[in-house]
Amino acid sequence: MPPDVRLPRRHMLALAAAGSLLAAPGGRAAAQVPPGPALLATTGQVAELLRAVAGDAARISSLMGEGIDPHSYKLTRADTVALMKADAVFHSGLLLEGRMGEMLARLADAGHPVHEAAGALPADRLIHPDGADGHPDPHVWMDPTLWRLALLGVRDRLSTLYPALAGGFAARAEQAAGDYDRLHAYAARVLGSVPGRGRVLVTAHDAFAYLGRAYGLEVVGIQGISTESEAGLQRIEAMVSMLVERRIAAVFVETSVSDRNVRALVQGAAARGHKVAVGGALYSDAMGPAGSYEGTYVGMIDHNVTTIARALGGTVPDGGFQGRLAAAR
Repeated sequence: MPPDVRLPRRHMLALAAAGSLLAAPGGRAAAQVPPGPALLATTGQVAELLRAVAGDAARISSLMGEGIDPHSYKLTRADTVALMKADAVFHSGLLLEGRMGEMLARLADAGHPVHEAAGALPADRLIHPDGADGHPDPHVWMDPTLWRLALLGVRDRLSTLYPALAGGFAARAEQAAGDYDRLHAYAARVLGSVPGRGRVLVTAHDAFAYLGRAYGLEVVGIQGISTESEAGLQRIEAMVSMLVERRIAAVFVETSVSDRNVRALVQGAAARGHKVAVGGALYSDAMGPAGSYEGTYVGMIDHNVTTIARALGGTVPDGGFQGRLAAAR
């Protein structure tokens, strides 16, 4: 038996500390990794940009989840606290967040890091709808080639804020940009297969103009670019006439907007002898459920373009872009 050796207390503490570091494979010391920056996004789409670029290097959260309409969203007291506590705040911009804009401006004026994702987009690629008082359409994520630019803008902003992490940001952004490129190619293919007469996308509000421009679809929204606008009886009647005269086969509801106006179109067309189907529910201002494929940016756009192409007579694979969509019912 070896003799009973009693080490001084300071030596025992040093050995205990060393042992706690020898948890990594191969007996190498694993340094304690401090938590990354706390990044707060306003919408799910912007949170997806942060996840794509920052990955596990940051703690990412979002104010708005599934089915939430950002146009009419009202900040809660807890939201205000979260905005002030975040290390940096990222929002979509172009007035999408509506009533939140004043709070975001105050944060930025106070020197808090606030980044507008749409700020990375060239002005000449923005759409300015009639009747929007000169404001650009904020639904820029509907075109993956535009959202790719927003992704790179987030990469640059995070690299400026946290230069020690810039290498990881660049690598992850490059991979995500490739995913967006492949998604765009898929969307062009399946929407390009829709027959010429059926290339009309009718939705609850005008959130799909960028998608329509990218893939050659005529887009007609019952409401304007904001769900705060109202659709009057005259507007509904004019759209019913269009459906009947042009023999449009399908219209689409949205997950974050009431389906009341879309159902009125269907009923109005039926009363005039033309059957119009509801082609499916599209994700416009909000993504799908958290943890689902449709709750990711790629899954959201995949769902939309696959649903639209299928309902308008195009040719689509059963599982969509990556084979991950649920089979059509």
